[in-house]
Amino acid sequence: MSDSQDDLEAMKARVAEMEAEAAKLREMQETLEKEGHDLKEDKEDVDARSIYVGNVDYESTPEEIQAHFQSCGTINRVTILLDKYTGHPKGYAYVEFAEPSFVANALVLNESLFRGRNLKVVPKRTNVPGMSARGRGRGRGRGRGGFAPRGAYRGGFRGRARGGYTPY
Repeated sequence: MSDSQDDLEAMKARVAEMEAEAAKLREMQETLEKEGHDLKEDKEDVDARSIYVGNVDYESTPEEIQAHFQSCGTINRVTILLDKYTGHPKGYAYVEFAEPSFVANALVLNESLFRGRNLKVVPKRTNVPGMSARGRGRGRGRGRGGFAPRGAYRGGFRGRARGGYTPY
């Protein structure tokens, strides 16, 4: 009798441990969700005070870009994007300012000359998940139908030729 009672007590203790662990997990999940929401808001705030700089010379450094935009206001960060496979610059950068009002000052430098190139300066846009650069919906791949000039091969089954040798 006491053996089954000991088992029951052990099970109750394990259940209590599991319930405490589940409560801890729920609490952690709530804090993560809150931080994720704050992070999303922070990203939008950062994007609101950032600019996209296109046509940047490949040899330029973040310090040079910072010097070019220094007159617009206080700069928090300059990011030159690199190709992830080659490590070479992509030719554009992002400049994050301390205040959103400095973005308007920076837009004045659109088409300004930097290392022999005319820069393209526009406000940084916030990417919306699910929207790609090509738009929404189905892609414009090679589909069935459409126009083909007379005599053009449009795919599908051609059938077997009669008689002679056809190498292709």
